[in-house]
Amino acid sequence: MTAYAELAVTTNFSFLRGASHPEELVVQAKALGLAALGVADRNSVAGVVRAHEAAKEHGVRLAVGARLVFADGTPDILAYPRDRAAWGRLTRLLTLGKRRAGKGECTLHLDDLITSAEGFNLIILAEERCGTVRSPSCAGSTRASIAGRAVSRKGWMAGSSPAMTERNGGGQAMRHGALLSSLRDAGARVWLGATMRRHGDDARRLARLAALAAETRTPLIAVGDVLYHVPERRPLHDVITCVREHTTLDAAGRLLAPNAERHLKSPDETARLFRAAPEAVAQTLVFLENCRFSLDALAYDYPDEVREGFKTPQDALIAFTEEGAARRYPDGVPPKVRHALDHEYALIGTLSYAPYFLTVHDIVRFARSRGILCQGRGSAANSAVCYCLGITEVDPARSDLLFERFVSAERREPPDIDVDFEHERREEVIQYIYNRYGRARAGLAATVICYRGRSAMRDVGKVFGLTEDVIGSLAGTLWGFSREALSSEHAARAGCDPADPRLASALALARELTGFPRHLSQHVGGFVITRGRLDELVPIENAAMEDRTVIEWDKDDLDTLKILKIDVLALGMLTCLRRALDFLQTHYGESFCGRAPAFPLPARGVALSRDKRVARLE
Repeated sequence: MTAYAELAVTTNFSFLRGASHPEELVVQAKALGLAALGVADRNSVAGVVRAHEAAKEHGVRLAVGARLVFADGTPDILAYPRDRAAWGRLTRLLTLGKRRAGKGECTLHLDDLITSAEGFNLIILAEERCGTVRSPSCAGSTRASIAGRAVSRKGWMAGSSPAMTERNGGGQAMRHGALLSSLRDAGARVWLGATMRRHGDDARRLARLAALAAETRTPLIAVGDVLYHVPERRPLHDVITCVREHTTLDAAGRLLAPNAERHLKSPDETARLFRAAPEAVAQTLVFLENCRFSLDALAYDYPDEVREGFKTPQDALIAFTEEGAARRYPDGVPPKVRHALDHEYALIGTLSYAPYFLTVHDIVRFARSRGILCQGRGSAANSAVCYCLGITEVDPARSDLLFERFVSAERREPPDIDVDFEHERREEVIQYIYNRYGRARAGLAATVICYRGRSAMRDVGKVFGLTEDVIGSLAGTLWGFSREALSSEHAARAGCDPADPRLASALALARELTGFPRHLSQHVGGFVITRGRLDELVPIENAAMEDRTVIEWDKDDLDTLKILKIDVLALGMLTCLRRALDFLQTHYGESFCGRAPAFPLPARGVALSRDKRVARLE
């Protein structure tokens, strides 16, 4: 049996381009017997953690990288880091492109890659077309930019007719050779990618690429340029292409791919397609020989400056906690609290979580220094350390706390401390974090915005050319992520004809689209702060809000990789309390020193016992 690794896979985290989830692609790769799967989304690594988790579950070898799409006419290049250092250069490269562009965009130039290419395995997709037969990977530029991109690539195969290639073959080889040479000189290993899409000119294109590879002494490598895991997903790919291009299926024309060949193929099928160049298939295994980087190599290090002169973070944590305990218990720390503190010190030290607690303490201390009301909540309220540090307000002397609900050696789950701040002043805290740690070391976590039933029905309905009243009737009564609601029965209840084939197709595709990622947004307040450069761990991009920057991974990705986040949240009621306290200060001279007043617990208990309603209080 032929061995083959598919190294050009686009997932649906190349938003509105890929038509399969990372998990679906991994499962299909396992079923087809592929030697490995290479996930390279468009100027992004947003989907690689999910692919990584699925690959570990199913025993599939995974290579993680990115498809670099350039603004200067350079052909798309698949970039795979060979080691941890190269991964850091890749994420910094993507950060550079994203920070110089608006939200969701990335502006890269060839020079950017050349300065970062050391340790990369690169596949140049030199035959990528952006002209008359437009590749979906190039789609996403608007119609007005198609011609511009085609012209900018005139020196490449994409912009040359077969006759021109015949006449100018030597010059073209020289231009390609210059690019390949510059990338090799920068420390990269380079391959020339070849695809077989059954467009009718595959044999001729393959011969041209083989000749170019020979002239430039560059190995030819087979890639499928995959956009979905099975051919049956092609109709959905047509739909998302139309959504991206703001057109309908009837008007899309040649914006759509001519066939369903952009799916994962078995090694044997790939060998048949490349029977004229079997060495191109074999090169996929050569490519992987020194491309061993895995996301398991990523290690999260806490900020170090929170030690504030102490020998170790653990020493600093104990010192600050004991200082806080003396303030909380001026008559001496009760034995119950002392036992809890000693137990927590030991567990925090064993798990090396002291820097995390110190970072939260630093943020809370800043807020209090500015008179910003704040308070921790959730499972962190089970911690005597958090109480003594002033993060939470649940007194362990008066409560029976179970610290393992918050931090457990058995679960090995990272702690998660949620801290609420006055909503009108939280931005001061956010900007303090950026200023203290720097934009290269701190960023908000992402949130993946996915299609729900209503938004899926609206987008698919527009693509199918359904009228606004029909779309409104179908989408208006949908809620959440339920696919079952998008049924013929639902259409009938909405007053539509479920026997209409166009409507039936729209409903089926809306069901498929439900749950697909649509774009990245920012988490409500989850911050990731690192000791080293955060942008060497994950790319950072601009948020829609001014002066906010966001990483590409969401909270689930962070949990998978054991990366800690700190939730800096906004609570309107704290703003109300602040105004009430200011009123008391102004009119009655009562001061509470930056904290809400602590009312006696029995009084609250009596007040609650008189209420006839049932509620959950946290």
